[in-house]
Amino acid sequence: MGGIERLLAQLSDLVWGPPLLILLFGTHVFLTIRLRFVQRHLAKGIRISVERSSEGAGDVSQFGALTTALAATIGTGNIVGVATAIGLGGPGAVLWMWLTGVFGIATKYAEALLAVKYRVETAHGMAGGPMYVLERGMHARWLGLVFAALTAVAAFGIGCMVQANSIATLLHDGVNLSPWISGAIMAVLTAVVVLGGIKAIARACEALVPFMAAFYVLGCAVLLLMHAERIPDTLRLIVSGAFTPQAATGGFLGAGVREAIRYGIARGLFSNESGLGSAPIVAAAAQTKNPVRQALVSSTGTFWDTVVVCAMSGLVIVNSGAWQQGLRGAALTRAAFADIPYVGPLILTVGLLTFVFSTILGWSYYGEKAAEYLAGPRVIVPYRLLWVAAVMVGSIATLPAVWSFADVANGLMAVPNLVSLLALNGVIVAETRAYLWSDNLEASADEIR
Repeated sequence: MGGIERLLAQLSDLVWGPPLLILLFGTHVFLTIRLRFVQRHLAKGIRISVERSSEGAGDVSQFGALTTALAATIGTGNIVGVATAIGLGGPGAVLWMWLTGVFGIATKYAEALLAVKYRVETAHGMAGGPMYVLERGMHARWLGLVFAALTAVAAFGIGCMVQANSIATLLHDGVNLSPWISGAIMAVLTAVVVLGGIKAIARACEALVPFMAAFYVLGCAVLLLMHAERIPDTLRLIVSGAFTPQAATGGFLGAGVREAIRYGIARGLFSNESGLGSAPIVAAAAQTKNPVRQALVSSTGTFWDTVVVCAMSGLVIVNSGAWQQGLRGAALTRAAFADIPYVGPLILTVGLLTFVFSTILGWSYYGEKAAEYLAGPRVIVPYRLLWVAAVMVGSIATLPAVWSFADVANGLMAVPNLVSLLALNGVIVAETRAYLWSDNLEASADEIR
């Protein structure tokens, strides 16, 4: 098994190497320019996302679609992933991670727009995402099948079993709770939500996501204020470290600019999922008058995930000084948040518990819709039952190989999705011109035609 794990880890490093990172970040920059810096319309997206007016055809509200996407996106990557980037790339990685969020807003906007434009209505509700974009927009069904297969596989790993394992490990280490007990509780809670389909998932996420994000961000703000005198030096470290080598200090081995860029961009992309093609699957279920309105709403997800939540994690970790101890990943996260006794560990524990469980809910829908595309509606109920069972399995098993395998599938998902974004960029611009640039955001697709 050790050989398989090493092989998968090497394959994961290969998939998430420079070519994919350049393709992803390059697409972010290209679409930002092509869409005339659509990020400047972020406030409109936030406003639309909280409106409760009737929007049009769809299964869930635009806010429900956004919170479901955020549930899947905001996870361990926002806490542990940030620590990994800093441990390997130094404080400068935080700035590069933040920049991926800023530019990634344009990509999240573009993929959500295409998802709504090419979605289809089925007996079980709206269905959409990159697989339908590839089939209906590019007439490349085979690529749609490839994307769906990778998504269905990646969902069980990165979106389910490894997440359940994270919660079980946290509770076992923290309060000595048996993984069998925590796994059973999680499986029951998951079943209550996911067996009800997208509407039940959206309702749960609408309640959970705002609370968990606000609690975590406010908690981080408290930690920063308790060491407010360090904040100016923290910001200088982050900015200078992004463009100049970070010297070895304490147990930290030092990092060059290349490492800061590589790990900052990699963890930022992995966290916000802009360009991976996952979030558009739930965007296609939104009740919206036209594709651009939902695209604006979806684009705010990257802002909240990386520009806000990841940035707060990065500030806390750098501000604590724990990164100088040579720690990485979860160990660095624990050390940074333990800098303030009681308060820090509480914020970390609640944050991880809620972030990870919400990821299980959000990814269940992604995997289900991918499976439905591959095998039809008959697979929906068995898939949901299998998902609940996988939560239990993930809680009691050790899963390094599953994580690496899911990591590979997750990275490969991005390739066909990015192909569709680049090939159909003219469609994206045309839709944006028709609704956003022409000030027709309240118009329906029928009215524009």
